[in-house]
Amino acid sequence: MLYQSKIAGLGHYVPENVVTNNDLSKKMDTNDAWIQERTGIQERRHIKKGDGNSTAKMGVNAAKIALERAKINKDDIDLIVFATLSPDYYFPGCGVQVQEMLDIKTCPALDVRNQCSGFIYGLSVADQFIKTGMYKNVLLIGSENHSGGLDMTTRGRSVSVIFGDGAGAAILTRSDHNGQGILSTHLHSEGKHALELSLKGPSTEHWVPEIIAEDPQEDIPYFPYMNGQFVFKHAVKRFSEVIMEGLNENGMEVSDIDLLIPHQANLRISQFIQQKFKLKDSQVFNNIQKYGNTTAASIPIALSEAWEQGKVKEGDKIVLAAFGSGFTWGSAILSW
Repeated sequence: MLYQSKIAGLGHYVPENVVTNNDLSKKMDTNDAWIQERTGIQERRHIKKGDGNSTAKMGVNAAKIALERAKINKDDIDLIVFATLSPDYYFPGCGVQVQEMLDIKTCPALDVRNQCSGFIYGLSVADQFIKTGMYKNVLLIGSENHSGGLDMTTRGRSVSVIFGDGAGAAILTRSDHNGQGILSTHLHSEGKHALELSLKGPSTEHWVPEIIAEDPQEDIPYFPYMNGQFVFKHAVKRFSEVIMEGLNENGMEVSDIDLLIPHQANLRISQFIQQKFKLKDSQVFNNIQKYGNTTAASIPIALSEAWEQGKVKEGDKIVLAAFGSGFTWGSAILSW
């Protein structure tokens, strides 16, 4: 017997520290107009030293809200799935940290390392476990602490102005109503472009002692690299393909979409997709203007905010789509 899964509760958390484009202009050669023209971002949230935040802790804060809204006890969680590219430690992963911080009983915890597509991949994993009947309640988290690893100089501005910190969480459980919940998920990758959006170190090929011995001004593999135009070109192509794949799988038309929530990578990408599909402003939810790109956290933060604002209603057809490093991309079709 195959069950259907649904999202029973959502929550999100972002640090209180707001970093505006003007704030960044004091650290690097940039300005508000330049950033907004290229990304649509006006501000983002960054962890402040001493504020108690970390990737795992922000995930816990989001999870507490999601658990309360789902009306599910933490001890009823059967599986924890944590998506991030910025774990607190190289190992162990954030999943077990969340388990300890929330005092959740013994259960499996796994981490997903698919960057901007991480939440969609995690959603698919959770959905499959529930569908097969192996687990009933899954805690899914996407959380990122980018700010501590960005090159906050003019040299790194093309990447550093884009990213923010934050977390989103969802509780998935079995649906009591046939046709309500996650209708399908669709995952893809194309590894030949892996280094076009990457962070090469520290790694087992460029380990910490080697980095310490180098002049950081001469060799900086531990800062993110992005081939911006190349990534943009592939993103708009894959976004379109994977959205249509999901719609076709479920016999839906573009006109059936009540709300599209794309990964908040760049407002220009979202606008391109909106125009291509001829969607109204009311059919697309964007909040990158406030938070920047929060990678694995962007879709759950946006979904949580959209739900809070009454833009996600029972019976709505919701489309989630993401593209990112790997390259990886995916979509999910939900009937709320």
